[in-house]
Amino acid sequence: MLIQEVILENFMSYEYARVPFKSGVNVVCGPNGSGKSSLLLAISVALGQSYTERSRKLSDLIRWGRDQARVTLVLDNAKRGKRRPVPKFRKDQIFLTRSLRRDGKYWFALENRAATKAEVERLLAKLGVDPDNMLIIMHQNMVEQFTVLSPQEKLRMVEAAVGLESYRKNVLKAQKKLTRTSSQESSISKLLESAKQTLNYWREQYDRYQEKKQLLTKRRFLERELTWAEAVRREDIVKQFEAKRKKEQAVLNQIEDETKEVTDQLQIEQNQLEKLKDEWKNLFDDRLSLEREKAKSDSTISICQQLLKETAILENAIQSGNPTPLTIQGFEETLSTQFELLKSENLRKLIQNFNQQLPKLNTKINENKKTMESLEEDVEKVRSQVLDNRIRLALLQYREENTKAELKRLERELRDAKTYLDEALKKAEQTGPRIAVIKSVSEILDEIRVTDGHLAALSDVSEDIERMYESYSKLYLELKEKATLVAENREKTLEEVKTRMQAWRTVIRSLLDRVSLQYQKILTQAQALGEVRLVNEQDIEAAGLGILVGFKGSKPVPLNAYTQSGGERTTATISFLLALQQHVRSPFRAVDEYDIHMDPKNREIIANMLISTVKDENSQYIVLTPSQITFTKEEVNIITVQNIEGKSIIREVA
Repeated sequence: MLIQEVILENFMSYEYARVPFKSGVNVVCGPNGSGKSSLLLAISVALGQSYTERSRKLSDLIRWGRDQARVTLVLDNAKRGKRRPVPKFRKDQIFLTRSLRRDGKYWFALENRAATKAEVERLLAKLGVDPDNMLIIMHQNMVEQFTVLSPQEKLRMVEAAVGLESYRKNVLKAQKKLTRTSSQESSISKLLESAKQTLNYWREQYDRYQEKKQLLTKRRFLERELTWAEAVRREDIVKQFEAKRKKEQAVLNQIEDETKEVTDQLQIEQNQLEKLKDEWKNLFDDRLSLEREKAKSDSTISICQQLLKETAILENAIQSGNPTPLTIQGFEETLSTQFELLKSENLRKLIQNFNQQLPKLNTKINENKKTMESLEEDVEKVRSQVLDNRIRLALLQYREENTKAELKRLERELRDAKTYLDEALKKAEQTGPRIAVIKSVSEILDEIRVTDGHLAALSDVSEDIERMYESYSKLYLELKEKATLVAENREKTLEEVKTRMQAWRTVIRSLLDRVSLQYQKILTQAQALGEVRLVNEQDIEAAGLGILVGFKGSKPVPLNAYTQSGGERTTATISFLLALQQHVRSPFRAVDEYDIHMDPKNREIIANMLISTVKDENSQYIVLTPSQITFTKEEVNIITVQNIEGKSIIREVA
């Protein structure tokens, strides 16, 4: 994009002026103080420059006695082929205006619409125009200033002018990233070491906490084991009572069985004794009968014998003839009563019969006696058995009573034991499922006391330790992972720096090689030698642009403010600008008083080189010089500026 026209209103020495420009070389000439530099300064201000060599404040650039100044650039936006320089604006001209006020307020207008400085800068950046870059706009005295710049500043200025800043920015960005990554790696390394030490401390505390947790778990298990051990003990007590009750019940059952057996046996024996008594009574009755019968027989025999005896006596007395009256009377009475029955023959027979019966009776009596004696022995034996059984039965009843009392006591204790067991089981179930218990209650209590002692030694260990340890473990792992990642990033960034550095060196070398050839070509016409090269290329911060020049057959030496004369410095600088010309992005460039120290010959050589170099219709070069004698009107657009009574005016345009 070229500048077609500059319109100045109340700017410095200009009250109002319209300055037309063309493509190619535009020469603004006029005596010193005519307003040439003001024109270039106006262009710079309109393009967004905030600081100028002429004033610290832009308000100082307003014409004396005026409150406001304005500079308008008419930019060429005509199509170049199928595209316009700024496709956003579909017109051949773009008006860029900057207004200045005394109160210090400044603003831009783009196509008569208010615009921000950022919008203007974005527009100019797309076109490669930077008013602050002296390779684009070189104001008065900047030719000398360029020579005193450091090689590093010169190189950065060249990169900005030709549009290679992105390579440097990429390298610097990568280096900054590398520095940041290295710093981050160092910081993370320190943090990692610190975190490691802290983690070691918390790991020790965590180990103590884990020990405490294990002890607490063991303590809870021991409590659970204790409750179940107590339950088991209660179960054993219940089992013991049940075993005792079962045993006592068995004893009671045995006693009851024995009692029943003894009772039955006693009943049998009593029945047997009654039977024996009945038999003995019968035998006794039989014996009484036999004895009675025997006594009767004996009595009968005795009576019969007495009768027989008395009869015999009577008979004898009768026969002897001496019977007594009493005897005879008594006998007569007896005879009167029994005579019929007891006749002597009958008496004998009766006595005989009775005598025959007596042995049988005696035998029976003896048998009866023996039988009774045997029966009495049996009765006595049975009675003894009955007595024994009664004693045994009494003992069994006594044992039964004691056993029942013991059973009642066991039942009562068993109920109590079961109650305690239920409570123990309920308490144990609250601690957890049943576990096998292999230790006694006392052993568990001893172990609990030992565990409590260990826990007391760890009483200062809090639950926060686990959270702190996990937090620091997580932090340490994150830092470790981050350190690994940062190390990988550093390696990648280092490789990126090397790649971008190599890309930067390649494009800069290529650029400077071509610029150097053109530079040598231009200097040859001025009978000088020179070279443009990259110095300290291994370090982009220290890398710089080396401009060497040698006049009058001398060996080329670095261009600086001390080695060469003013004319030589100007010639070398302008030669470098012309050599760089075709690579600069900005279609618009300007230089003020480039030939101030040149001799006529070099001035003519540089003027011719400038004209021959700037032939492209898409480029524009504005040259400010006190004299136009080195240019012809056919070759360039000449603008003459004069100052008449404090006003700069455009005197002539050809």
